[in-house]
Amino acid sequence: MSEAVEPGLEQVEWHNRFFSNHMRRIFVQIYRVVRNVSDAQDLTQEAFIKAFQHQEQLKDEQKAAHWLSRIATNTAIDFMRRKGRATFCEIDEAPESQGESPEAELLRSEQRNYLEDGLRLLSPRERAALMLRDVEGLPAEEVARILNCSKATVRSHIANGRTKFQRYIERRKR
Repeated sequence: MSEAVEPGLEQVEWHNRFFSNHMRRIFVQIYRVVRNVSDAQDLTQEAFIKAFQHQEQLKDEQKAAHWLSRIATNTAIDFMRRKGRATFCEIDEAPESQGESPEAELLRSEQRNYLEDGLRLLSPRERAALMLRDVEGLPAEEVARILNCSKATVRSHIANGRTKFQRYIERRKR
């Protein structure tokens, strides 16, 4: 009987570890889009629920982290679209929130610095393709049109950008 319990227990432990390893990063990623702590907390939970509902996608930890980031981005962007509050601008032009708590202001500042440092590692084309695809949610065809290149080139820029950014994240964790 203990053999039947152990795989379930291992799965729960893996889910807990996966959540612990990625929760802060996903929260910060979502917060950057929605700019509201309460909404970001709710959407972080929603993103993890969506990920855990499709556990077959979570076998490979590195691929799962990429996939989870995509779920988080889409969840945040969908939320903003539903609320009619979707506005996108350059990081340097982002308006500062008024009346934030010191903790929220520090979190926002840390997050902005973290993202800017990671984005600096990318080539301008990789950065543009990644931002258009992952932040603004544009389809690859539209990104290709905007960047005046083929869809295959866009996919290459995005893959290279994601790989560089993931390495940056892994280095920062250490």
